[in-house]
Amino acid sequence: MNKTQGHPAGQGNLRIFGLDVNGPVFAASSISVLVFTIVALIFQAQATEVLGAARVWITTQFDWLFMITGSVCFLFCLFLIVSPMGKIRLGGTHARPEYSRLTWLSMIFTAGVAIGLLFYGVLEPVYYLLNPPLGIDPSDTSATQAIAISAATFHWGFSAWSFYGVVGLALAFFAYNKGLPLTVRSAFHPLLGERVWGWSGHIIDTLAIFATLFGLATSLGLGAKQAVAGFNYLFGIPVTDFAHVVFIALTTFLATISVLTGINVGIKRLSQFNIVLALLLLLFVFFAGPTQYILSMIFTGLGDYFAKIVPLSNWTGREDTGFLHGWTTFYWAWWISWTPFVGMFIARISRGRTIREFLVCVLVLPTICCLLWMSVFGGTAIHQLLFDGYTGVTEIITQWKPELALFKMLEQVPMTQALSFASVILLVIFFVTSSDSGSLVVDITSSGGKLDAPASQRVFWCSLEGALAIALLLGGGLKSLQAASLIAGLPFSILLILMTVSIWKGIRSETR
Repeated sequence: MNKTQGHPAGQGNLRIFGLDVNGPVFAASSISVLVFTIVALIFQAQATEVLGAARVWITTQFDWLFMITGSVCFLFCLFLIVSPMGKIRLGGTHARPEYSRLTWLSMIFTAGVAIGLLFYGVLEPVYYLLNPPLGIDPSDTSATQAIAISAATFHWGFSAWSFYGVVGLALAFFAYNKGLPLTVRSAFHPLLGERVWGWSGHIIDTLAIFATLFGLATSLGLGAKQAVAGFNYLFGIPVTDFAHVVFIALTTFLATISVLTGINVGIKRLSQFNIVLALLLLLFVFFAGPTQYILSMIFTGLGDYFAKIVPLSNWTGREDTGFLHGWTTFYWAWWISWTPFVGMFIARISRGRTIREFLVCVLVLPTICCLLWMSVFGGTAIHQLLFDGYTGVTEIITQWKPELALFKMLEQVPMTQALSFASVILLVIFFVTSSDSGSLVVDITSSGGKLDAPASQRVFWCSLEGALAIALLLGGGLKSLQAASLIAGLPFSILLILMTVSIWKGIRSETR
């Protein structure tokens, strides 16, 4: 195994008041996010206006950058899967996995998708059925049903998961095969050399923390909106800003408890429970809903996904700019903003896997799972509209109350109340595992790659994530949450492209 000359994790850290952190990275990231959170809470109207303008500007001016990043990452991962380099084992030839494959996959999936599938699983397919992209005629029922599933799967499929694949592979390879600290800066050692331990590296790690915190805040805000809507649907609890704040505060407290138990207790057990509960919910809707129609939608959606992946990945000459800017550009920015968090978390649990196994399990299996989820939940809602005449979901989409889409669909499924309650529980656990995993990753980054930093630091980051989610939710709602992901994802998209070059140089040196 070829070791690269580098600094051990945590070298030169600031140790004061019980902290063990990289001074410049911790100070820059924590103070900036704290100031942003306080300002957004005090000046909510101004924050709404500024974030809304930023969202429009980024989606219209930098759509090309996000789309290129998605294509580059996907093609690069595909190349590594089929190339002889895929046989390289993360950690060296004698390294063996720490977790069973099922536990490993459940932790990857729960960290990678979190609240998003529950929020968009019904909303997206039905929205695309009513507003199909790529110039498809809305009156062509056959084409719109296919694109409804394939376009939704596109946003949760290969291109999206390839972002995680690139960052996760880079961090795992340079940490386990080159002996560098488990931080984002280490992935750029082949390009920057020893400069990664100076200000260049400080900037990279600070950007990684920004991306993680704002990406997580987006998901936590979406989860809060949907969970409170679920409590209103089930128990009549009013949907107010106060209810959102209370929900985020309580679930952040639960995440803090999980943080203190460590990765092999809190995150591992909750991830396993989440997968089981999500699978049970999926199977129940599959068998209780229009099973035959869902099966046809799975295969139709898969075929249309492969047929449309190229035009959906293109950004030039598109007339469906609403879809391109309002959905795809936002999604790519959101996924990219999650890459430091999910990539580092996946790297942390993937020692002993080969590059081929790593990428197949990070790209292919989650894409299949997302296709099944969209087909079961979205397909059921589409069947309700087209064949049963039920307009509950389309009405809330027209009124733009996206957090209610899942619950309106479940109204037509047996055991509605029980399924809705299970969905809310699933949201809560996804919230906890995301916040828990995110605070762990931010803490590792801010402490220079140390895996055993004081637990109090993770509690700090966990609390800050909750506060940021509250600030964004109160300062503009869904549009502000989306703007946060776009702002965080923009600079990191450039780093992702550079990371593919760095991985290539590192793997070439390993094969030599």
